[in-house]
Amino acid sequence: MIRMGKKMRLVGFVIVMFMLSLVFFQCSEDKKATVMLYLTDAPAVYDEVNVDIQQVFIKLNDSTEEEISLERTGVYNLLNFRDGLDTLLGSIELPAGKISQVRLVLGDSNSVVVDGETHELKVPSGSASGLKLNFHQELEEGLNFKLWLDFDASRSVIAKGNGQYSLKPVIRMFGEATTGAIKGTVSPASALPFVWAVIGTDTLGTIANEEGLFLIKGVAEGTYSVTLQPQNGMDPVALSNVTVTKGETTNVGTVEFGVAAE
Repeated sequence: MIRMGKKMRLVGFVIVMFMLSLVFFQCSEDKKATVMLYLTDAPAVYDEVNVDIQQVFIKLNDSTEEEISLERTGVYNLLNFRDGLDTLLGSIELPAGKISQVRLVLGDSNSVVVDGETHELKVPSGSASGLKLNFHQELEEGLNFKLWLDFDASRSVIAKGNGQYSLKPVIRMFGEATTGAIKGTVSPASALPFVWAVIGTDTLGTIANEEGLFLIKGVAEGTYSVTLQPQNGMDPVALSNVTVTKGETTNVGTVEFGVAAE
């Protein structure tokens, strides 16, 4: 009976230690934050803008970089991800702390399609080490964070006088929890207007789609002036005092265009 008692106590001790190890493991896991990185685009008047994404690194607490596990590497047509659409580039688990920088490494298969013709997009020399994007976001343990790389295709593609094109990426980053958005509808949809939201010296833009819808994401809190400039000769429309609140989407409703004065 004494031996049986010792065996029972030993079994009990092993079970307790096993349970404690599970609790410790779970607590360790909870100290991680998951970062999900998405790609989106500010539209441009090209048929396609193709960028070759090979690697993405993220720097935490101004220290070493960690490589994000990408869903796939290769060519992305930026114009597939406009007007609020996006795609998941990849995700990573990181300890709690502060993101200070994201580094994007492009390959050589970058191109732009203009009037059905494909042109190589040359990336300037010196960018082989990647594009460094300074960005600050606090990561809290146990939470998921969505971040976006917003490529401004119209400003990133540089047309040269000799018929060639170069890629000088203009990218901004924003997080889901720290910004708002502006959306609306235009009539007629055929106006396909450029839409600009301006506050101080900062300007964000998009182009309404074929259905007349537009959405500008990653807009910091504040009061904006929004200008809609049709591409079909109609008069522009200016909206003032468009207020954006963190975590919310401001709907400016339907904007109607009149015929431009002679």
